[in-house]
Amino acid sequence: MSFDSRDFLGSVSESPGVYRMLDEHGETLYVGKARRLKARLASYFRGALNTKTQALVGRIADIQVTVTNSETEALLLEQTLIKELRPPYNILLRDDKSYPFVFVTDRHPFPALEYKRARVRRDDGRYLGPYPSSGAVRESLSLMQKIFRIRNCEDSVFAHRTRPCLQYQIQRCSAPCVGHISEADYRRDLEHAVMCLEGKSDAVTRELSEAMEAASARLDFEEAARLRDQVQHLRQMQQRQFVDTGGGDADVFALASRPGALCISVLTVRQGRLLGARHHAPANGLDLGPEALLGDFISQFYLGQAREIPAEVITSHPVPDADLIARALGERAGKRIRLTAQVRGHRAQWRELARTNAEQQLASQLASQTQLSKRFAALREALALEDTPRRLECFDISHSHGEATVASCVVFDENGPRKSDYRRFNIEGVAAGDDYAAMRQALTRRFKRLTEGEGERPDILIVDGGKGQLNMAREVFAELGVSGISLLGVAKGTTRKAGLETLFVETVDRSLDLDGASPALHLIQHIRDESHRFAIAGHRARRDKTRRTSTLQDIPGVGPHRRRELLRFFGGLQGVRQASREELARVPGISATMAETIHRALHG
Repeated sequence: MSFDSRDFLGSVSESPGVYRMLDEHGETLYVGKARRLKARLASYFRGALNTKTQALVGRIADIQVTVTNSETEALLLEQTLIKELRPPYNILLRDDKSYPFVFVTDRHPFPALEYKRARVRRDDGRYLGPYPSSGAVRESLSLMQKIFRIRNCEDSVFAHRTRPCLQYQIQRCSAPCVGHISEADYRRDLEHAVMCLEGKSDAVTRELSEAMEAASARLDFEEAARLRDQVQHLRQMQQRQFVDTGGGDADVFALASRPGALCISVLTVRQGRLLGARHHAPANGLDLGPEALLGDFISQFYLGQAREIPAEVITSHPVPDADLIARALGERAGKRIRLTAQVRGHRAQWRELARTNAEQQLASQLASQTQLSKRFAALREALALEDTPRRLECFDISHSHGEATVASCVVFDENGPRKSDYRRFNIEGVAAGDDYAAMRQALTRRFKRLTEGEGERPDILIVDGGKGQLNMAREVFAELGVSGISLLGVAKGTTRKAGLETLFVETVDRSLDLDGASPALHLIQHIRDESHRFAIAGHRARRDKTRRTSTLQDIPGVGPHRRRELLRFFGGLQGVRQASREELARVPGISATMAETIHRALHG
């Protein structure tokens, strides 16, 4: 018996609350929250739904509703039920049982810096963290032992040493076990290490610099040299840790997605210092957009698990109901929480770094051998080929109103993108905006070389643009006498949304519509998007090269003094051209406004 939505909606409350969708066996399919239950539930049975949501609605046998006093209460209850019931259409996160910390005991005269996992901080010492991964803890410990020579041995080993160990010989420990350092001096070094782990490395550097000068003044050059080495190590650490701003606790969430895959990276920043990143690949059961998906993920990340909540949560996309989620996080943490995607300065750097991490992690996922093999096999089946294709080539055209037209050719094989074989073609002698003529020129140049014995033969040629571009490829092949290569045209759907593409195989009369979840379609979308990106990058470089006529002398407000400072800071004009706006603003005498002016003048 099918679910009668009309009768059900007639009795649903308009209040905030939580709903559970059940299948015919009484198992929970999905748990959701709503500001107005009736309006939210009605949306599932009216209007256009994506494929995955339609599949969910088709399995509904019953819906159970719980009314709450407020939206915040509904959000908290939703996460409790998701954690308890683990519905298949919700985002599900693994509940970490403990978190990695750096631990300093208060029960030993010469404490070590230790790696320790715990659910909560106890009263047996100082807990620094939590860190996003065990690797981040071990990296921090190694750095502190190298700079401050803090011991890392077990207490039982420490108690029975009669001579220094190898760590002392390689200058990774000051050997307190045999009295090579006093308790007061060891405590000073330990406190400096803890301050660095808390993001106070600038203060430590100032203290060590003053101590170095004092040691030099009293002619204790050996001590001065040791302190000098510590200062140099700290300066190097600060240069690498460019997000170290001396303050601010935040978790930074960035989402990257491509057809068939997504990644959410979480960067942990404490006291202005980046502690590391963790990456998650949750299932998107309802094919949610990035904003809604990120909001659901953050809710479960904190409210569905016992995690420390920082004062600030930064996101790569604006999150729906951000105020509601922030209030719920504030109630859980007992303090005011700021959740925003609108940030500036060093917080914008954190957000961009999180985005970069998410993109790189996603690229690694897509490049995995298992994933690629599955997609190539699915493509063979979809196109009814006898053998699995070994080499795919895809062409695309990019220009700005006909200016600086560039064609791209990207290559995929069983190992993923084969970037050494990527090629760009600067298109000349065609009418502005004539993409067909541009495609003809690029294909002719590529496959004429092939007929002359130059380059590898692809198994499949993919052209972005649909019927017209496919016909152009057929004409080029006929003119050059190329055979044995399968042709595939990719036409965007009416809404230009990923997953709705139409494929034309060999001729415009033979179309193929693949399901949006098809691994074969994901492979085609991946190579198509990569060819599009590569074409745009080449077009922009060609256009900017044509337009870029400015030198430092031509920029208003950049006189001899500022030119000298810029060239000195970056080591030459090439370094100035490569600098970002933020890097330009670090030059003495260059304000943020002037940095923007210089960057715009040099880059068009």
